[in-house]
Amino acid sequence: MPATVQPPESVTWRVHIDRSMWVGGVRGLMLQALHPVAMWGVWQNSTFQEDPFGRLRRTADFVGTATFGSPEEIDALAARVRGIHRSLRILNHDTGRRERLDQPELLLWVHCAEVYSYLEVARRAGLPLTDAMADRYLDEQRHTATYVGLHADEVPGSVAEMEAYFAETRPVLRVTDEARAAVRFLLWPNLPENLRFLNAGKPGYVPFGALCYYSLPDWARAMYGILPEVPRPAVTAALRSFRLAMNSVPERVHDYAFAKPTRDMLERARLRLAAEGYDVGRGLYGLRDPRRWPARRKVAAA
Repeated sequence: MPATVQPPESVTWRVHIDRSMWVGGVRGLMLQALHPVAMWGVWQNSTFQEDPFGRLRRTADFVGTATFGSPEEIDALAARVRGIHRSLRILNHDTGRRERLDQPELLLWVHCAEVYSYLEVARRAGLPLTDAMADRYLDEQRHTATYVGLHADEVPGSVAEMEAYFAETRPVLRVTDEARAAVRFLLWPNLPENLRFLNAGKPGYVPFGALCYYSLPDWARAMYGILPEVPRPAVTAALRSFRLAMNSVPERVHDYAFAKPTRDMLERARLRLAAEGYDVGRGLYGLRDPRRWPARRKVAAA
């Protein structure tokens, strides 16, 4: 049984341990909101209006467990998530009918908007990934998609397939009142209870929220039209600066951004990996370095 769902040798590990994920996560929510039925599902079945940051944290918790957790941990969490999704319904304002939340097309949209945001932001922010590694990441994420009820062979597994999927989906996207409100909430969110001490510095969040917005594809920003355009090189430079600054934060300090169950899960991951011979002296982030892998893993990855 592997110590973690995705091993340190995977491209998924390299992407998901990178702190650019915070921008990718918010960007993913902004992109997901452009699908009207998916946005209505969030709006009608969550506390997004009061706590949009909370949804980001719950997504981060799920992605973290699907990467750094044990197979048993993600199986249990995924079963709970699928059970919740099965029980929820959406009032489709276009048809007036109530629909299932766990429709495959909605699950696929949420998955693709999320993982492609992680990948695109990480690469633009300076994470060195070859085109082959980018394709491998998306292929690895096909397995992650099965946790929410999708079939792996129905999920785009390369950059070319993902770009084709977005091109096919764009005609159904639009900016609803809920989507516009969601982006405004993400530009000025309510902080969760354990981070309320940061409220005094909340105006400093605005540049971060704007950075997430400006990292959206050109076509998505054109649809929203909420903020004035800025030069693309300036956005890229800001993303690179954000990544460098966040990657310098000590891992134990950074972990505090997560809920306690997730922090506990990450600690269990360190212990399991150490037991398998990985050098966790520099935390999970340090395991991007193959020199910290057991010899057998180095040979298998070669």
